Amino acid sequence: QVQLVESGGGLVQAGGSLRLSCAASGRTFSMPVMGWFRQAPGKERVFVASINWSGGSTVYADSVKGRFTISRDNAKNMVYLQMNSLKPEDTAVYYCAAALSSGATPKYWGQGTQVTVSS
Repeated sequence: QVQLVESGGGLVQAGGSLRLSCAASGRTFSMPVMGWFRQAPGKERVFVASINWSGGSTVYADSVKGRFTISRDNAKNMVYLQMNSLKPEDTAVYYCAAALSSGATPKYWGQGTQVTVSS
């Protein structure tokens, strides 16, 4: 079992920044790939970014490339999503997820944290 708890969401103006954090606990080594997804009102949940165990491989959705950065600290069991140059279309509930491999459907999800970007 892996437990994930997100934090760091909030309200920010367009052009601003936020950093989301995800605290992982349990058998974290069993799910080496960590990622962030988001779900806007009335839309499906979509992939945002992922990172492998070593942190040497990251993948981003085209919509966030160059603006968002995913990172992890395995010693602290933490995953982060630094979000810069935020746009109103980034407004969504952001979920932390854990998966067995890159591209695989995550097996574990956090409860989500709301990010609202005002114009």
